[in-house]
Amino acid sequence: MSILTAPVSRNRSFFTVFMIELWERFGFYGMQALIVYYMVQRLGFEDTRANLVWSACAALIYVAPAIGGWVGDRILGTRRTMLTGAVILSIGYALMTVPSENTWALFGALGVIVVGNGLFKPNAGNLVRKIFEGDDAKIDSAFTIYYMAVNIGSTVSMLLTPWIKDYVNATYGHEFGWHAAFGVCCIGLIVGLINYFFLRASMHHIGSEPDERPVDMTHMLMVLGAGALCVLGSAAILQYEEIARIFVYAAGIVLLGIFGYLIAKSHRDERAGLIAALVLVVQTIFFFIFYQQMSTSLALFALRNVDWSQNLFGLHLFDWSPAQYQALNPLWIMLLSPILAWMYTSAGNRGKDLSIAAKFALGFAVVALGFFIYGFAGSYAVAGKTSSWVMIWGYGFYSLGELLVSGLGLAMIARYVPARMGGFMMGAYFVASGISQYLGGVVANYAAVPKDIIDPLQTLPIYTALFNKLGYAAIACTLVAIAVLPLMRKLSATHSAHANSAAAASSLGTIRAEE
Repeated sequence: MSILTAPVSRNRSFFTVFMIELWERFGFYGMQALIVYYMVQRLGFEDTRANLVWSACAALIYVAPAIGGWVGDRILGTRRTMLTGAVILSIGYALMTVPSENTWALFGALGVIVVGNGLFKPNAGNLVRKIFEGDDAKIDSAFTIYYMAVNIGSTVSMLLTPWIKDYVNATYGHEFGWHAAFGVCCIGLIVGLINYFFLRASMHHIGSEPDERPVDMTHMLMVLGAGALCVLGSAAILQYEEIARIFVYAAGIVLLGIFGYLIAKSHRDERAGLIAALVLVVQTIFFFIFYQQMSTSLALFALRNVDWSQNLFGLHLFDWSPAQYQALNPLWIMLLSPILAWMYTSAGNRGKDLSIAAKFALGFAVVALGFFIYGFAGSYAVAGKTSSWVMIWGYGFYSLGELLVSGLGLAMIARYVPARMGGFMMGAYFVASGISQYLGGVVANYAAVPKDIIDPLQTLPIYTALFNKLGYAAIACTLVAIAVLPLMRKLSATHSAHANSAAAASSLGTIRAEE
């Protein structure tokens, strides 16, 4: 059932959250489209440092929501924490508008963005769930439309901010364009907050228990104080590569340890589902290593080895800015999502729907094809420059793989993990994704180009070698995913049998109670 059939008050509440999410994603992806270029072109970072700094920041951005969700549930309230996060994010982007070549200034601003995202992201999604709580059909429909807010906001900003940067640089000087573009990200958050202010009446009844009480200034100051410490910690992690490496690898060890503990201590009936979830989480980690190439190696490949002129049958259509190619990802997502949803529904109606594990295997195969497109393009390059069509079709397969793997990650948690562990496992899933974002930066550095190499004919083989290796790595992941399918079928069958038995026992208990 569509959320459009829900009561008007629910629609208004959903629209309020939808709009602030759209503007928040506008700000984040507008910044992401430029950040690696900014470090390389404006601050003079080596490729290796830029890749690792951004990947460490992405890891922190994924880890932070695991804490922010708890703050929303227990300390400040879901609604209040979301708004606090949005304000902090706007401050972070505002700090990036200040012209400075001091790395601590950049890393401090990114630390503020990490904290703001950690408070905003989990609580915005949780508000959507609370709006339609108790109606699974409406929740599924709402989150499908909510995901469109992410893609609309990211598409517009990834096309807009690079254009603003280029226009202002050409008009006023190279140091101003970057900061003007980051300023647009800040304006996006401010617009979102203003929109929320006018629609706030629709949200007064939505939130967690602390939202129902007046603001506890002691709690608010504690959260802001802890946030300030997290900003300093994040800046230190970004400044010092060794600290970042220790943080990420320690998080991975802790995550595996927690999974092992839960599996060992869980009830026998829950164990199969948890093992299945662990297998798929590990596969998701490998996928996000591929995903992180979009803002690292692929972004720098677009800068140095892609012909930005978009032609069709010899006719010149327009010119891209290299950062704008990242907008191809959300564009393909919006195009492919309804097609894939229809295919899932059609296959399910015929009783031939693929399991999540099989979709993961197919997703890796599609990702492999996308990277081979990038890799083989070097054979057809002219003067070291590949056609823009290479980016378009490569991103198409890359995005389809994302829908098959990343798009089903949270569905996998919901399906296999016991409800009492659901909140924690959602956080663990994001931590795992954050770890793989950093590992993706490590992988991207295999295509790091030394500063003294500027000839496209010399940089091209460096990138294509990495992309071909990533293609083969994705094939290896496909084969592993196929190899574990029998195990996954067995675990899924065991999990379903226990779940059905539990449901039957619960129904019987209800009937007896009624008698």
